[in-house]
Amino acid sequence: MEAFEPKIVAFCCHFCAYTAADLAGTMRLQYPANIRIIRIPCTGKVDVRILLESFEKGADGVYVAGCLEGDCHYLKGNLRAKKRVNLAKRILEDTGIGGERLEMYNMSAAMGPRFAEVAREMTEKIRKLGPSPAKKAECRAQSAERKENNRPTQSAELRAPRAKSVEAREERQA
Repeated sequence: MEAFEPKIVAFCCHFCAYTAADLAGTMRLQYPANIRIIRIPCTGKVDVRILLESFEKGADGVYVAGCLEGDCHYLKGNLRAKKRVNLAKRILEDTGIGGERLEMYNMSAAMGPRFAEVAREMTEKIRKLGPSPAKKAECRAQSAERKENNRPTQSAELRAPRAKSVEAREERQA
């Protein structure tokens, strides 16, 4: 059996976390390649729906990385994001996916090593948790759909009388 490699989505603030990711790359710091970074203008733009859709579309873990608290370029964006992340965590807990698969981190643009550390930390955490239950449910649904599509259709014997009746109708019309 293959080793589980999680798919993790990171919503990063353009001014701080995304710049920290860039700095981590510039410093040649190693962090897992299974982090998918999505740059957003401000973490305050992240909606609960977007966080939940990430899991629906196959993410095993999601984190939101924004400016340090009180240091947001849009004043209160990271505080709004924190509230939304907490709400999404409760929803994930209620649906059985698990709120621990979603986190919020704060960092400045100069924290490249911290970005790499968060990426490693989140990857290890999700590896221990295993694949997302949402992904497992999707796989079961796809498997059931494949089974349904592989069922034999009407046999040739059942189709033959219909074909004969169509031919007879065409002859009558001629």
